Amino acid sequence: MSAPTRTVDLTRVVAELRRSLPGWLAGRRWYADKQGGGQHPPLAEPVLTDLLHPGDPALVQLVVRAGRRGHEEWYQLLVGVGRETAGAPAGDALIGRVPEPDGPDLLLYEATADPWLMSRLLARLAAGDTDGRVECRRPAGVEVPLGLPARTITAEQSNTSVAFGDRLMLKVLRRLVPGPHPELELLTALERDGDVPSARPLAWMRTTDAFPAGPTTLAVLQEFVPSRGDGWSLATAQAAECVGGDCASVAPLGGFAEESRALGRATARVHTALARQLGSRELGPEEARALAAELTGRLEQALEEVPELLPYARQLRTLHQDLPELAGRGHRLLVQRVHGDLHLGQVLRAPHGWVLIDFEGEPGHPLEERRRPRPAVRDVAAMLRSFDYAAHHALFEVLGGPSARRGGRPARRAAAWAVHNRRAFSEGYAEAGGADPRRSPVLLRAFEADKAVYEAVYEARNRPDWLPIPLAAIRRLVHERPSAA
Repeated sequence: MSAPTRTVDLTRVVAELRRSLPGWLAGRRWYADKQGGGQHPPLAEPVLTDLLHPGDPALVQLVVRAGRRGHEEWYQLLVGVGRETAGAPAGDALIGRVPEPDGPDLLLYEATADPWLMSRLLARLAAGDTDGRVECRRPAGVEVPLGLPARTITAEQSNTSVAFGDRLMLKVLRRLVPGPHPELELLTALERDGDVPSARPLAWMRTTDAFPAGPTTLAVLQEFVPSRGDGWSLATAQAAECVGGDCASVAPLGGFAEESRALGRATARVHTALARQLGSRELGPEEARALAAELTGRLEQALEEVPELLPYARQLRTLHQDLPELAGRGHRLLVQRVHGDLHLGQVLRAPHGWVLIDFEGEPGHPLEERRRPRPAVRDVAAMLRSFDYAAHHALFEVLGGPSARRGGRPARRAAAWAVHNRRAFSEGYAEAGGADPRRSPVLLRAFEADKAVYEAVYEARNRPDWLPIPLAAIRRLVHERPSAA
């Protein structure tokens, strides 16, 4: 398939990419600035171009500075360059064409859709190539198996993942941030600890100092985690059985409680390992005030966008003000590195138990914020919110959508399922040595409310019919007695 003697005219390729990328980027799920589309497509200026594999097809690595003027960010693309007759992917993967005077056009396309080119990229990672502006690294003693069939995981949003057989997973980072990458940091720490199941890091690709923004992680190769499914699909299936009236026949309240308890234990083990490897410390009163101010700042921004939050604004601000008061009264507020974006979709049910994945934090937040130590209860609060969402998703499935009549027996079953599994998760977390989140109700309420406010903004923007879900949680948090359930 490959013809190594064929040369690629990168000048012509880059010229075509400058022309075609703005419109193509605006349609990518991982491209952040959607406002750049339409009559004002985003700017897209290549700043790094590297020929990773010559021939037909060829593989070109590209970093572009893209976005509306004044709002540009770094993005990575892997571009295949091949003749139309060579079977290059087309359709949605097609970026542009380079006319050839003596034959078929050269197609420029998204290379993660080409299994053969992905096998070439895997070979480069396995070799540990450190020459040029892009280098590949792997830990000492690690051997990367080759010859595995490649397939793109189509469910990705903020990044693109490519599986190699059932042994390897390559995460190609799209929205780049210079500096140490949180996922690589945390996976390496978990592997070093050795006391928690995780996806072992096998190799990574990054730019060198020659890149204008400095060393930047481009891709991370990990062990593939075989599983029965992610937590979201498993939880919502069980919740739907319960909401539909089959609670008693499968086990108490949907039969997921033991899984929730085990997930709590797995989360506590991850937190313990990260604290052991990367340290933890006590938050002082001044830092506690800064944390409260950060939460309040996010709330104020949300209030401008979601007026439905206004009736709860005063109580929510009070939740934040309670944090520095805790520190002032001598309550120890410990912070450490955490997952940062934990929910049921970020965990896999492997044969040996639950495995947490995707440790990069919330991709839309600044790198400094994602790497900042946080109270571990932040992850716990986010997972508790995810159980609430799973229950409501199941309710909507049974009732025929979010616009269906709310209330009645199905709604009560959904609420009971959420309470039962939230409680089981908290119990499991405490059983595995984590601080029982129910003993820190002020912290738990503050972070759960912060997550619910974030959800309210998301739903107002994308799914207005779902806005009552986070609003109901906020109403509970500001009016009811603090409880993990």
